[in-house]
Amino acid sequence: MAFTSAAGHTNLPNGNFSSVIYSKKVQLAFRKSTVAGDITNSDYFGEIAAQGDTVKIIKEPEISVSSYARGTQITAQDLDDEDFSLVVDKANYFAFKIDDIEEAHSHVNFMDLATNRAAYRLSDQYDQEVLGYLAGFKQSSLHTSADTVNNITNGTLAVATAGSDELLSSMKLRKDSFGNITTASAGNHSIPVAARLPGAQALPTATASPAMVVARMARLLDQQQVDKAGRWLVVDPVFMEILADEDSRFFNADFGESGGLRNGLVLNNFHGFRVYTSSNLPAVGTGAGTTGSANQNANFGVIVAGHDSAVATAEQINKTETYRDTDSFADIVRGMHLYGRKILRPEGIVTAKYNAA
Repeated sequence: MAFTSAAGHTNLPNGNFSSVIYSKKVQLAFRKSTVAGDITNSDYFGEIAAQGDTVKIIKEPEISVSSYARGTQITAQDLDDEDFSLVVDKANYFAFKIDDIEEAHSHVNFMDLATNRAAYRLSDQYDQEVLGYLAGFKQSSLHTSADTVNNITNGTLAVATAGSDELLSSMKLRKDSFGNITTASAGNHSIPVAARLPGAQALPTATASPAMVVARMARLLDQQQVDKAGRWLVVDPVFMEILADEDSRFFNADFGESGGLRNGLVLNNFHGFRVYTSSNLPAVGTGAGTTGSANQNANFGVIVAGHDSAVATAEQINKTETYRDTDSFADIVRGMHLYGRKILRPEGIVTAKYNAA
Protein backbone atom coordinates (compact mmCIF):
# COMPACT_ATOMS: atom_id res chain seq x y z
CA MET A 1 0.00 0.00 0.00
CA ALA A 2 1.31 3.44 -0.92
CA PHE A 3 -0.20 5.30 2.09
CA THR A 4 1.25 5.26 5.58
CA SER A 5 -0.96 5.07 8.70
CA ALA A 6 -0.64 7.01 11.92
CA ALA A 7 0.20 5.08 15.06
CA GLY A 8 -2.90 3.47 16.55
CA HIS A 9 -5.00 3.86 13.38
CA THR A 10 -6.83 0.53 12.85
CA ASN A 11 -9.43 1.35 10.20
CA LEU A 12 -9.04 -0.87 7.09
CA PRO A 13 -5.73 -2.17 8.39
CA ASN A 14 -4.86 -4.32 5.32
CA GLY A 15 -5.00 -1.41 2.91
CA ASN A 16 -7.27 -3.23 0.48
CA PHE A 17 -9.17 0.00 -0.28
CA SER A 18 -6.23 1.07 -2.48
CA SER A 19 -6.16 -0.83 -5.77
CA VAL A 20 -3.12 -1.65 -7.90
CA ILE A 21 -3.58 -0.72 -11.55
CA TYR A 22 -1.43 -2.17 -14.33
CA SER A 23 -1.04 0.25 -17.23
CA LYS A 24 -1.82 -0.99 -20.72
CA LYS A 25 0.94 1.25 -22.00
CA VAL A 26 4.23 -0.65 -22.09
CA GLN A 27 7.63 1.04 -21.78
CA LEU A 28 9.59 0.02 -24.86
CA ALA A 29 13.35 -0.32 -24.71
CA PHE A 30 15.51 2.06 -26.73
CA ARG A 31 16.50 0.78 -30.15
CA LYS A 32 19.75 1.48 -31.93
CA SER A 33 19.78 2.69 -35.52
CA THR A 34 21.00 0.13 -38.04
CA VAL A 35 23.12 1.17 -41.02
CA ALA A 36 24.31 -2.03 -42.72
CA GLY A 37 21.39 -2.01 -45.14
CA ASP A 38 22.20 1.54 -46.27
CA ILE A 39 25.89 0.98 -47.02
CA THR A 40 25.87 -2.47 -48.64
CA ASN A 41 24.34 -3.62 -51.89
CA SER A 42 21.83 -6.44 -52.23
CA ASP A 43 22.49 -7.40 -55.84
CA TYR A 44 22.58 -11.10 -54.93
CA PHE A 45 19.55 -11.07 -52.63
CA GLY A 46 17.38 -13.18 -54.91
CA GLU A 47 19.99 -15.89 -55.46
CA ILE A 48 19.96 -17.56 -52.03
CA ALA A 49 17.49 -19.99 -50.57
CA ALA A 50 19.11 -21.86 -47.67
CA GLN A 51 22.07 -21.81 -45.32
CA GLY A 52 25.21 -23.08 -47.01
CA ASP A 53 24.29 -21.71 -50.44
CA THR A 54 27.21 -20.35 -52.43
CA VAL A 55 26.95 -17.62 -55.05
CA LYS A 56 29.79 -17.52 -57.59
CA ILE A 57 30.61 -13.97 -58.72
CA ILE A 58 32.58 -13.57 -61.95
CA LYS A 59 35.06 -10.70 -62.11
CA GLU A 60 35.43 -8.36 -65.04
CA PRO A 61 38.34 -9.60 -67.19
CA GLU A 62 41.44 -7.43 -67.40
CA ILE A 63 42.44 -6.23 -70.85
CA SER A 64 46.00 -5.45 -71.93
CA VAL A 65 46.70 -2.52 -74.26
CA SER A 66 49.64 -2.82 -76.66
CA SER A 67 51.32 -0.29 -78.91
CA TYR A 68 50.70 -0.59 -82.63
CA ALA A 69 52.74 0.25 -85.70
CA ARG A 70 51.90 -0.31 -89.35
CA GLY A 71 52.19 -3.95 -90.27
CA THR A 72 52.24 -5.19 -86.67
CA GLN A 73 50.85 -8.70 -86.38
CA ILE A 74 48.08 -8.53 -83.76
CA THR A 75 47.86 -11.21 -81.07
CA ALA A 76 44.52 -11.60 -79.35
CA GLN A 77 44.71 -12.24 -75.62
CA ASP A 78 42.76 -14.94 -73.85
CA LEU A 79 40.07 -13.66 -71.50
CA ASP A 80 40.17 -14.70 -67.86
CA ASP A 81 37.01 -15.94 -66.13
CA GLU A 82 38.26 -15.51 -62.55
CA ASP A 83 35.56 -15.66 -59.90
CA PHE A 84 35.09 -15.60 -56.15
CA SER A 85 32.28 -16.78 -53.93
CA LEU A 86 29.77 -15.43 -51.44
CA VAL A 87 28.75 -18.08 -48.93
CA VAL A 88 25.50 -17.81 -47.00
CA ASP A 89 26.75 -19.11 -43.67
CA LYS A 90 25.03 -16.96 -41.03
CA ALA A 91 21.77 -17.90 -39.35
CA ASN A 92 20.24 -16.68 -36.09
CA TYR A 93 16.92 -17.53 -34.49
CA PHE A 94 14.50 -16.61 -31.72
CA ALA A 95 11.82 -18.66 -29.98
CA PHE A 96 9.39 -17.90 -27.15
CA LYS A 97 6.04 -19.19 -25.94
CA ILE A 98 2.87 -17.71 -24.43
CA ASP A 99 0.72 -19.91 -22.21
CA ASP A 100 -3.01 -19.92 -23.01
CA ILE A 101 -3.92 -18.79 -19.47
CA GLU A 102 -1.37 -15.98 -19.59
CA GLU A 103 -2.70 -14.86 -22.96
CA ALA A 104 -6.32 -14.94 -21.83
CA HIS A 105 -5.77 -12.97 -18.64
CA SER A 106 -3.01 -10.57 -19.67
CA HIS A 107 -3.92 -6.90 -20.00
CA VAL A 108 -1.32 -6.39 -22.77
CA ASN A 109 -0.52 -8.36 -25.92
CA PHE A 110 2.77 -9.98 -24.91
CA MET A 111 2.97 -11.94 -28.17
CA ASP A 112 3.04 -8.75 -30.24
CA LEU A 113 5.49 -7.10 -27.85
CA ALA A 114 7.86 -10.06 -27.85
CA THR A 115 7.66 -10.52 -31.63
CA ASN A 116 8.50 -6.87 -32.18
CA ARG A 117 11.45 -7.08 -29.81
CA ALA A 118 12.67 -10.31 -31.43
CA ALA A 119 12.66 -8.68 -34.88
CA TYR A 120 14.74 -5.80 -33.54
CA ARG A 121 17.22 -8.14 -31.83
CA LEU A 122 17.75 -10.09 -35.07
CA SER A 123 18.24 -6.83 -36.97
CA ASP A 124 20.66 -5.44 -34.38
CA GLN A 125 22.73 -8.63 -34.32
CA TYR A 126 22.89 -8.55 -38.11
CA ASP A 127 24.06 -4.93 -38.05
CA GLN A 128 26.75 -5.64 -35.43
CA GLU A 129 28.08 -8.67 -37.27
CA VAL A 130 28.13 -7.07 -40.74
CA LEU A 131 29.73 -3.82 -39.56
CA GLY A 132 32.36 -5.82 -37.69
CA TYR A 133 33.04 -8.02 -40.73
CA LEU A 134 33.49 -5.19 -43.23
CA ALA A 135 35.79 -3.40 -40.75
CA GLY A 136 37.97 -6.52 -40.32
CA PHE A 137 36.69 -7.76 -36.96
CA LYS A 138 34.41 -10.48 -35.59
CA GLN A 139 32.24 -10.90 -32.50
CA SER A 140 33.36 -12.95 -29.53
CA SER A 141 29.67 -13.41 -28.61
CA LEU A 142 26.28 -12.47 -30.03
CA HIS A 143 24.73 -9.07 -29.29
CA THR A 144 28.11 -7.42 -28.71
CA SER A 145 30.25 -5.20 -30.90
CA ALA A 146 32.97 -7.04 -32.80
CA ASP A 147 36.12 -7.07 -30.67
CA THR A 148 38.48 -9.61 -32.25
CA VAL A 149 40.46 -9.39 -35.49
CA ASN A 150 38.69 -11.45 -38.11
CA ASN A 151 40.67 -14.43 -39.43
CA ILE A 152 37.85 -16.26 -41.20
CA THR A 153 37.43 -15.71 -44.93
CA ASN A 154 33.92 -15.89 -46.34
CA GLY A 155 34.09 -18.04 -49.46
CA THR A 156 37.14 -17.04 -51.49
CA LEU A 157 39.09 -13.78 -51.54
CA ALA A 158 37.89 -11.17 -54.00
CA VAL A 159 41.49 -9.95 -54.37
CA ALA A 160 44.45 -12.30 -53.94
CA THR A 161 46.51 -9.71 -52.03
CA ALA A 162 43.85 -9.27 -49.32
CA GLY A 163 44.43 -10.75 -45.88
CA SER A 164 42.32 -13.38 -44.12
CA ASP A 165 40.02 -10.53 -43.04
CA GLU A 166 39.48 -9.88 -46.80
CA LEU A 167 40.86 -6.31 -46.51
CA LEU A 168 43.95 -4.67 -47.98
CA SER A 169 46.67 -3.67 -45.51
CA SER A 170 47.30 -0.49 -47.49
CA MET A 171 43.74 0.62 -46.70
CA LYS A 172 44.07 0.39 -42.91
CA LEU A 173 44.92 3.62 -41.11
CA ARG A 174 46.83 3.53 -37.83
CA LYS A 175 49.16 5.78 -35.87
CA ASP A 176 52.10 5.62 -38.28
CA SER A 177 49.82 6.67 -41.15
CA PHE A 178 50.18 10.24 -39.88
CA GLY A 179 53.71 11.61 -40.02
CA ASN A 180 52.86 14.56 -37.77
CA ILE A 181 52.43 12.23 -34.75
CA THR A 182 55.83 11.84 -33.12
CA THR A 183 55.00 10.13 -29.82
CA ALA A 184 57.06 7.08 -28.94
CA SER A 185 54.41 4.34 -29.06
CA ALA A 186 54.55 1.70 -31.79
CA GLY A 187 53.40 2.64 -35.27
CA ASN A 188 50.71 -0.05 -35.42
CA HIS A 189 48.90 1.43 -32.43
CA SER A 190 45.62 3.30 -32.72
CA ILE A 191 45.47 6.91 -33.89
CA PRO A 192 45.07 9.35 -30.96
CA VAL A 193 42.32 11.69 -32.14
CA ALA A 194 41.57 15.14 -30.73
CA ALA A 195 39.73 18.19 -32.01
CA ARG A 196 41.92 20.76 -33.74
CA LEU A 197 40.51 23.99 -32.42
CA PRO A 198 40.10 27.13 -34.56
CA GLY A 199 43.21 29.30 -34.71
CA ALA A 200 45.74 26.45 -34.63
CA GLN A 201 48.89 27.55 -36.47
CA ALA A 202 50.54 24.15 -36.95
CA LEU A 203 49.70 20.46 -37.08
CA PRO A 204 49.61 18.70 -33.70
CA THR A 205 52.53 16.39 -32.89
CA ALA A 206 50.72 13.94 -30.61
CA THR A 207 47.30 13.60 -32.23
CA ALA A 208 45.36 13.76 -35.47
CA SER A 209 42.11 15.66 -35.85
CA PRO A 210 38.95 13.85 -36.96
CA ALA A 211 38.88 15.93 -40.15
CA MET A 212 42.45 14.83 -40.91
CA VAL A 213 41.46 11.18 -40.52
CA VAL A 214 38.43 11.51 -42.79
CA ALA A 215 40.43 13.42 -45.40
CA ARG A 216 43.05 10.67 -45.45
CA MET A 217 40.33 8.04 -45.91
CA ALA A 218 39.00 10.02 -48.88
CA ARG A 219 42.50 10.27 -50.37
CA LEU A 220 43.07 6.51 -50.16
CA LEU A 221 39.80 5.87 -51.98
CA ASP A 222 40.75 8.48 -54.59
CA GLN A 223 44.05 6.69 -55.19
CA GLN A 224 42.12 3.46 -55.78
CA GLN A 225 39.95 5.28 -58.38
CA VAL A 226 36.81 4.63 -56.31
CA ASP A 227 33.79 6.55 -57.61
CA LYS A 228 33.00 9.63 -55.55
CA ALA A 229 29.27 9.06 -55.89
CA GLY A 230 28.09 6.43 -53.44
CA ARG A 231 30.78 6.86 -50.78
CA TRP A 232 29.85 6.41 -47.12
CA LEU A 233 31.50 6.76 -43.72
CA VAL A 234 30.38 5.12 -40.47
CA VAL A 235 31.70 6.54 -37.19
CA ASP A 236 30.92 5.83 -33.57
CA PRO A 237 29.47 8.36 -31.07
CA VAL A 238 32.93 9.12 -29.62
CA PHE A 239 34.36 10.11 -33.01
CA MET A 240 31.23 12.12 -33.82
CA GLU A 241 31.56 14.04 -30.56
CA ILE A 242 35.19 14.95 -31.32
CA LEU A 243 34.17 16.00 -34.83
CA ALA A 244 31.46 18.26 -33.39
CA ASP A 245 33.95 19.70 -30.89
CA GLU A 246 36.24 20.60 -33.77
CA ASP A 247 33.59 22.59 -35.59
CA SER A 248 29.89 22.60 -34.73
CA ARG A 249 29.14 23.90 -38.24
CA PHE A 250 29.38 20.29 -39.45
CA PHE A 251 25.83 19.93 -38.17
CA ASN A 252 24.47 22.99 -39.97
CA ALA A 253 22.37 22.64 -43.09
CA ASP A 254 25.16 24.27 -45.11
CA PHE A 255 27.46 21.37 -44.25
CA GLY A 256 25.33 18.52 -45.50
CA GLU A 257 21.67 19.08 -44.66
CA SER A 258 21.81 17.18 -41.40
CA GLY A 259 18.19 17.95 -40.50
CA GLY A 260 16.72 14.61 -41.55
CA LEU A 261 18.06 11.84 -39.32
CA ARG A 262 17.48 8.48 -41.01
CA ASN A 263 18.97 5.11 -40.06
CA GLY A 264 21.91 6.77 -38.35
CA LEU A 265 22.57 9.23 -41.22
CA VAL A 266 23.80 12.48 -39.68
CA LEU A 267 25.53 14.25 -42.61
CA ASN A 268 24.80 13.99 -46.31
CA ASN A 269 28.20 15.23 -47.45
CA PHE A 270 31.48 15.54 -45.59
CA HIS A 271 34.62 15.15 -47.73
CA GLY A 272 32.37 13.41 -50.24
CA PHE A 273 30.96 10.87 -47.75
CA ARG A 274 27.46 10.21 -46.46
CA VAL A 275 28.18 10.08 -42.73
CA TYR A 276 26.43 7.64 -40.41
CA THR A 277 26.84 7.19 -36.68
CA SER A 278 26.50 3.76 -35.10
CA SER A 279 27.12 2.06 -31.77
CA ASN A 280 27.63 -1.24 -33.59
CA LEU A 281 31.14 -0.59 -34.92
CA PRO A 282 34.04 -2.71 -33.59
CA ALA A 283 35.33 -1.78 -30.12
CA VAL A 284 38.37 -3.50 -28.63
CA GLY A 285 38.95 -3.51 -24.87
CA THR A 286 37.37 -0.42 -23.34
CA GLY A 287 36.81 1.07 -26.79
CA ALA A 288 37.42 4.39 -28.48
CA GLY A 289 36.64 6.43 -25.38
CA THR A 290 39.93 5.39 -23.77
CA THR A 291 42.04 8.55 -23.58
CA GLY A 292 45.75 8.79 -24.24
CA SER A 293 48.17 9.85 -26.97
CA ALA A 294 50.48 6.81 -26.69
CA ASN A 295 50.42 3.05 -26.20
CA GLN A 296 46.81 2.48 -27.21
CA ASN A 297 46.76 -0.95 -28.78
CA ALA A 298 44.50 -2.80 -26.36
CA ASN A 299 41.68 -0.26 -26.11
CA PHE A 300 40.42 1.42 -29.27
CA GLY A 301 37.54 1.80 -31.68
CA VAL A 302 37.34 1.38 -35.44
CA ILE A 303 35.64 3.55 -38.02
CA VAL A 304 35.14 2.52 -41.62
CA ALA A 305 34.51 4.20 -44.98
CA GLY A 306 33.73 2.71 -48.35
CA HIS A 307 31.61 2.61 -51.45
CA ASP A 308 28.12 1.20 -51.95
CA SER A 309 29.49 -1.45 -54.31
CA ALA A 310 32.24 -2.65 -51.96
CA VAL A 311 30.21 -5.07 -49.82
CA ALA A 312 27.27 -7.29 -50.76
CA THR A 313 24.71 -8.65 -48.35
CA ALA A 314 22.08 -11.26 -49.12
CA GLU A 315 19.52 -11.70 -46.36
CA GLN A 316 16.04 -13.02 -45.75
CA ILE A 317 13.87 -14.25 -42.94
CA ASN A 318 13.79 -17.89 -43.91
CA LYS A 319 11.07 -19.00 -41.48
CA THR A 320 8.68 -17.29 -39.08
CA GLU A 321 5.98 -19.46 -37.61
CA THR A 322 3.59 -20.00 -34.72
CA TYR A 323 2.68 -23.50 -33.58
CA ARG A 324 1.20 -25.32 -30.59
CA ASP A 325 3.54 -26.56 -27.87
CA THR A 326 3.15 -30.34 -27.53
CA ASP A 327 4.09 -30.31 -23.84
CA SER A 328 1.80 -27.55 -22.57
CA PHE A 329 -1.15 -25.37 -23.48
CA ALA A 330 0.82 -22.65 -25.18
CA ASP A 331 1.70 -21.10 -28.54
CA ILE A 332 5.35 -20.99 -29.59
CA VAL A 333 6.59 -18.28 -31.91
CA ARG A 334 9.95 -18.76 -33.60
CA GLY A 335 11.82 -17.17 -36.43
CA MET A 336 15.15 -17.49 -38.23
CA HIS A 337 17.23 -14.88 -40.02
CA LEU A 338 19.42 -16.22 -42.80
CA TYR A 339 22.06 -14.11 -44.50
CA GLY A 340 25.46 -13.90 -46.10
CA ARG A 341 27.89 -11.03 -46.61
CA LYS A 342 30.91 -10.60 -48.85
CA ILE A 343 33.57 -7.97 -49.40
CA LEU A 344 33.52 -7.60 -53.19
CA ARG A 345 35.96 -4.71 -53.58
CA PRO A 346 38.51 -4.45 -50.74
CA GLU A 347 40.07 -1.51 -52.55
CA GLY A 348 36.77 0.29 -51.88
CA ILE A 349 37.00 0.00 -48.07
CA VAL A 350 39.28 1.91 -45.70
CA THR A 351 39.39 1.53 -41.92
CA ALA A 352 40.95 3.53 -39.08
CA LYS A 353 41.65 2.32 -35.55
CA TYR A 354 41.64 5.22 -33.11
CA ASN A 355 41.16 6.37 -29.54
CA ALA A 356 40.16 9.66 -27.97
CA ALA A 357 43.32 11.53 -27.02
